[in-house]
Amino acid sequence: MLDPRLLRTDLDWVASQLARRGLAIDTTRIQALESERKLVQTQVQELQNRRNTRSKAIGRAKAEGQDIAHLLAEVADLGDQLQAAESRLEGLRAALEEIALGLPNIPDPSVPDGRDESANREERYWGSPPVFDFPPRDHVDLGGKRGWMDFELAAKLSGARFVTLSGPLARLQRALIQFMLDVHTQEHGYTEVYVPYLVNGECLRGTGQLPKFEADLFRIAGERTLYLIPTAEVPVTNLVRDRILEAEALPCKWVCHTPCFRSEAGSYGKDTRGMIRQHQFEKVELVQIVRPEDAARALEELTSHAEAILQRLELPYRVVSLCAGDLGFAACKTYDLEVWLPGQGAYREISSCSHFGDFQARRLQARWRNPETGRPELVHTLNGSGLAVGRTLVAVMENHQQADGNIRVPEALRPYLGGMEFLA
Repeated sequence: MLDPRLLRTDLDWVASQLARRGLAIDTTRIQALESERKLVQTQVQELQNRRNTRSKAIGRAKAEGQDIAHLLAEVADLGDQLQAAESRLEGLRAALEEIALGLPNIPDPSVPDGRDESANREERYWGSPPVFDFPPRDHVDLGGKRGWMDFELAAKLSGARFVTLSGPLARLQRALIQFMLDVHTQEHGYTEVYVPYLVNGECLRGTGQLPKFEADLFRIAGERTLYLIPTAEVPVTNLVRDRILEAEALPCKWVCHTPCFRSEAGSYGKDTRGMIRQHQFEKVELVQIVRPEDAARALEELTSHAEAILQRLELPYRVVSLCAGDLGFAACKTYDLEVWLPGQGAYREISSCSHFGDFQARRLQARWRNPETGRPELVHTLNGSGLAVGRTLVAVMENHQQADGNIRVPEALRPYLGGMEFLA
């Protein structure tokens, strides 16, 4: 959530920054609501003071044996006025909060301008797309040919956008997860955490998925309202909700493997073939909680940690800075890592590494105690996929395929597959 003080004192600047995202906000309505809120809040305070004064007068008159009927009537009337004013004030605050919850984060000044992905800025490349002396297959053909990957069977179980993996591919997915966790914990200094896969609405509001993106979530029917997590970002970032961290506890660096569940609302017709866009998929997530002054450096570090996995798996990729119009709702700056997929002849996103500033922390009331002031201040939050496991599986299959349809196992993965050199 944006700082409410900005909406009260610098609304035109907020509007200009959100315009970079292609979002036009109704400043006239916000200003009208805020003006009325100030007026009604003043009325509430005045009515409270008058009621308190009259109540004290009743006490004095009663002690002196005076008739207090008219004072009681006056206090009752003030109580009715106060109740009506407080109700109106609550409604105005709720309206302003609803607007604030629907506003995305302000882009960092370093974010390139642009309305959509066509304006994203390429930062760097690593590796070169492989050159094959045979027509390369995509992962659907490579996996389906041997019965290792089955979308029709999964559709019988759950419907479209699900997959079953078996044999070597199921083992390869497990190896990728363990490899990523080992690299991030043993080499990059993250602490592994295990979290629930079902969370309440407060968790999703804290990280920005609610209320705006409820259609993208799977809601569970039952006595309590719970949602399947769309990413481990949600429960892991919520580990600091309503907490004040001491300075020495920062940075918090967590890595977590979970399944992820997304309804993919609004994406029908996109990536209908294969594993690129599924309702259920595996992901290894990186989360950092840092001091504000460390956040810019932390984003570069976190991005490099995700890149290290791609490099160790010998997968060509590029790093892209998202333009203002392509940023996620809660992010102020994002790097996308896009891996080369021979089956599509294109680079496709495999990780988004984002800095959220204090946007999530304000919703979460996640703070740290600044030793210089002794006062609690909002932390900054960051996260990124390290990596999306299904898309990594696809990339390994397609980039390391052989003419006979076998898959070469990258050297870094061989210890996790009993020394196996090829999936055959």
